[in-house]
Amino acid sequence: MARWSPSFRCPCLPTICRKSQDRSCVGVKPLEARQGPSGAAVRLRAALLGAFAAAVAFCAGDAFSHTYPFGSRTRNVNDLGNQFVPFHAHLWDLLHGKADGGILLNWQSGYGTSFLPDLGTYVSSPFALLVALFPRDRIDLAVYAITVLKIGAAAAAMACLLLMLRPGRWWGAGLLGASYAMCGWTITTAEYNTMWLDGLIAFPLFCMVVEWARTGRRPVLAVVIVALGWTANFYTAYMATIASAIVLVARLLMEPGTTRRQALKAMGRASLSMVLGIGLSAPLLLTIVKATKLAYPGRDGDFAAAPWPDVFGRLLPGTFGSASPALYLDSAALLLALLLPFHGVVPRRTRVVWTGAMLAVLLSFQWQPTHLAWHAFATPNGSPYRQTFVLSGVMIIAAWFALAHGLPTWRQIGFGAAVMAALAAVAAIGSDAGVTGRGTYALFAVGLGCVVGALILLGRAETQRSRALVLVAVSVLVAVQFAQSSLSTAWADRKRIELLDDYAPWGHRESSQAAAVASADDWPDYRTDPGREQTVGNDPLMVGGQGAAYYSSLTPEVWTQTLAALGGGWTSHGRSLQSLDNPVTDVIFSVGARSHQALDPHQRGNPAPKAPSFITRQKVPPLVTVRGPGTTGAYGASPYRNQEMLLGHRVYDASGPITLRDGNGKQVLPSGDQFQVHGGATLANDDKYTLETSCPAGDQVYLNAPDLNSRIGVPGGQSFSLTGDMPARRAAMVHVADAPADGRVTLKVRVFATTTLGTDAIGCLDPKKLADAEQQLAASAATSVHVGDDGFSAQLPSGSRGYAVFAAPAITGWQCSAGGGGKSTAQSWLGLLAVKLPADGAATTVSCSFTPPGLRQGELVGGASLVGLAVLAGYGWWRRRRTDGSGASGGDGDSGAPVQAEGALAGT
Repeated sequence: MARWSPSFRCPCLPTICRKSQDRSCVGVKPLEARQGPSGAAVRLRAALLGAFAAAVAFCAGDAFSHTYPFGSRTRNVNDLGNQFVPFHAHLWDLLHGKADGGILLNWQSGYGTSFLPDLGTYVSSPFALLVALFPRDRIDLAVYAITVLKIGAAAAAMACLLLMLRPGRWWGAGLLGASYAMCGWTITTAEYNTMWLDGLIAFPLFCMVVEWARTGRRPVLAVVIVALGWTANFYTAYMATIASAIVLVARLLMEPGTTRRQALKAMGRASLSMVLGIGLSAPLLLTIVKATKLAYPGRDGDFAAAPWPDVFGRLLPGTFGSASPALYLDSAALLLALLLPFHGVVPRRTRVVWTGAMLAVLLSFQWQPTHLAWHAFATPNGSPYRQTFVLSGVMIIAAWFALAHGLPTWRQIGFGAAVMAALAAVAAIGSDAGVTGRGTYALFAVGLGCVVGALILLGRAETQRSRALVLVAVSVLVAVQFAQSSLSTAWADRKRIELLDDYAPWGHRESSQAAAVASADDWPDYRTDPGREQTVGNDPLMVGGQGAAYYSSLTPEVWTQTLAALGGGWTSHGRSLQSLDNPVTDVIFSVGARSHQALDPHQRGNPAPKAPSFITRQKVPPLVTVRGPGTTGAYGASPYRNQEMLLGHRVYDASGPITLRDGNGKQVLPSGDQFQVHGGATLANDDKYTLETSCPAGDQVYLNAPDLNSRIGVPGGQSFSLTGDMPARRAAMVHVADAPADGRVTLKVRVFATTTLGTDAIGCLDPKKLADAEQQLAASAATSVHVGDDGFSAQLPSGSRGYAVFAAPAITGWQCSAGGGGKSTAQSWLGLLAVKLPADGAATTVSCSFTPPGLRQGELVGGASLVGLAVLAGYGWWRRRRTDGSGASGGDGDSGAPVQAEGALAGT
């Protein structure tokens, strides 16, 4: 007779044998012979219920808040609008063969940059491929549909995992799966960081992997799942991998019969699955790692642990914030997790282990060394609690053990409810006012009361064997989950719009801009820049063309520094680069056409546009020009001199000295080469200045003030804004006026923040000199240029000497040759890609190919992992043959029982 415990399931009885340890099964028909759903059917039911419940609650929340696609409120906040939607748009172009470039090179952004690391960071999920099924101008709808599908998939995966860990009520597994997928992390953080949702799916899948390792099953499938998870999103997959290791340790500790040898074998199998799976993703992973090292550093974050009242407050529905972990679970899931320590039917070891696991993971969020470990030893910008979903997953597993072992008694329910009430009281007394929202405590109290009643009703239903009571109780649980999760989603939608930058979905502006760009596009004969008046940070990916703008976590440092030296602007601490509307740089980078449109009317304070986008053209040389031999020097402080150095010609005239007067007419004297200007003053006229200087008549007047946050007015002309705030935002050089006949230039400057203004801030560009420079460059430039998905080639005039310079940033990974010779690492000409030509002038061709740094090493690691996977599969085949088809049995205890519903009424 098997050892008896409260969790033991008699193999031939439909209910748990609770009373007699010697109860006989003689004469009772075995479960396997009774009519009922198979294990696969039970898992399918649970998965479908979880996916449906989570997806409906999420969409209902957006509908309640009138958020796209159910209303006029945009969901494109922060990086969703600036990065993720544009990168999905570029993927659409790639899948339909309409992109400039391929998976290695992106010719549309940053005047040419590596795309494979961006692909691996933003759009490598299998779900991302679904964008191809939508129209191009419905890209926002495509990303929303992908978001909903990922949430549903996470719920389904968690439901299947729960039934794998221990058999139980299929509807309970489905609803807890939905609770996991609609946790606070999803609805407040990951909902607008689409690629992170792949980690939400990966966690339960990785837990299946370690469970298979524990029971010695499905080694090949385990490796494939790990590889898919790490390929879909390495960042959250890293966190899910750590969390799955915690789950494995917990599973080993909760099994009293596990020997040290068995534990070591299980951990070894799990480690092998993880190593091989991560190795298979190495071609993508290592390119991302290398690109991260070559990226502009951006901003460093400092970790500060959240106050505990705020942490407890985030357990409740209807909360929001980025400085504390989004721990919300609906009241049913939270109550089950918190009553686990008091649930006497659950084995003591299970209670201790999973309660300890929940506490350990929570405490690890608040301690800096473990915080750094969760984030690959680098505090992230923005929310420092990006790993919160793993705690939600651990709590859901704990809740499942509380439910699957048997329904708790009213006393145990009361203990759990008391803990929840105490945590809510601490939050109400001590949490920050911005953490909880309107109705948080009312929604929590009503939900808790309904859940307590439903669980008590379920206990009575099982006693009375009443399917009607079960249906009523489950309906209450579903209603509470739906109400709390959907209303929490609606509240998060509203708070995001209030607190974060937002951008409109595709509309008339984007259609007009895309049409204008398409009408002028003639790549690679010249570039068509989508314009300085951008809609999002990645306009070239959204509306087409080949622009300087580029926003990514992997923006190359060489491009940020080069564009800044030329007078370019940025946001996001140097990782979101803006187009520079300047004729000198247009000649340098072969921008022959440029789109212009009004400022984005979606942004507050901008008027509605009165005209569609239009194109201006400029005569420019080809992409490849020939520069004379000699050293190129280095950039200095003045962007006007830097432009001339890169162009190779003097095109700016000397401006007159700048005279600066404050609002009272008093002259402001410079300190060295800087003026001090004051902004945001409370006294009248203290933030108003008049700038006077002179330029030769007919020159174009430019202002370079990268740190100036101000409104500039030109008497008799237009006004415009500069939004500098170094180092977060850098204002681009801007054309302010054309010098009149008398040469006098006057600007009215309203300053919003105290800063400095250089004494050399004004540049006077002579259009005739620039036209002459362009003609000279074009005369010796390449006669033909061919650009492909992984490089380019060009035909040069005979006798060319010096350097062939390609109008693209000199990012790492280029290999070039001249005249058909051997390839070597490309050189840099003041930040641009260059090939040194033979001194005898014999080279008439140049060619360059691009390989993302890290790809070759990744291919070697991936190849070795593939061999390892083949060996593993071969060994499994040989072992099955040797044992004549008999496989190892599943584990014992909580994991080894057949997946059948527990309790007389479990099937309802």
